[in-house]
Amino acid sequence: MAETTVLPGGGRTTVEPDRVRHTEPVMGTVFSFDVRHAPTPAVLGGLRGAVALLHRVDRAFSPFRPDSAVSRLARGELHRTDAPPEVRLVLGWCEEAEQRTGGCFSARAAGVLDPCGLVKGWATQRAHALLRAAGAPRSSVNGGGDVCLGAPPRPGTPWRTGVADPRRPGRLLAVVAGHDHAVATSGGAERGAHIIDPRTGRPAAALLAATVTGPDLTWADAYATAAVVMGPEAHAWIGTLPDYALLTVDGDGRVRRSPNFPLAAP
Repeated sequence: MAETTVLPGGGRTTVEPDRVRHTEPVMGTVFSFDVRHAPTPAVLGGLRGAVALLHRVDRAFSPFRPDSAVSRLARGELHRTDAPPEVRLVLGWCEEAEQRTGGCFSARAAGVLDPCGLVKGWATQRAHALLRAAGAPRSSVNGGGDVCLGAPPRPGTPWRTGVADPRRPGRLLAVVAGHDHAVATSGGAERGAHIIDPRTGRPAAALLAATVTGPDLTWADAYATAAVVMGPEAHAWIGTLPDYALLTVDGDGRVRRSPNFPLAAP
């Protein structure tokens, strides 16, 4: 096993004969890659491209970078029609997410343009797609709790994804099992109460956390944010989306999950 720093961005890479792991600080969090393939030039090239993609996304979308396209749009210095194509694409998806969630998701929830509630899931999924294209389908990418999972790491063995307990830092609330799916969590487990209800302009308080599983991380990420805003009513709403499932923790610590939530066996 060897540890290197050969990828762009200054992250850490651990190389084994049949596995490559990498951590990369970017987009205000840490992305973790777990690639269950031999470190061939193609696989390492795919990982390098995925890391470079995340930094490009950060430069374009970060509301904390004054030179990002999103910051320039928010200040009125850049017209949407002149924004980079991927920025226009994501803003269109944010508007669709607002419609799908009845206004519980918004890229302007706090009154300022900030599509981060969808961008991180979208970027994580794009990074995972680059690994697949490089011949590494048995991979997972975890972007600060938003996880995109590929083919099983070993035949007959699912990926296992821990869900943080918002009431007890450092402990797990549940473990999700599966493959070729996405897991997205929103709430205050890591950043405190930071999700704003677009309908009131105040912090969403009914749920401590919401985890959504499904086939697409872009939408799972947006749905998890919307679920925190919806509160307990999110369970009836998620039932209208047959490919998605929900686990929530309310302010009293009560845990509730959809019947199809892919909970790992004890």
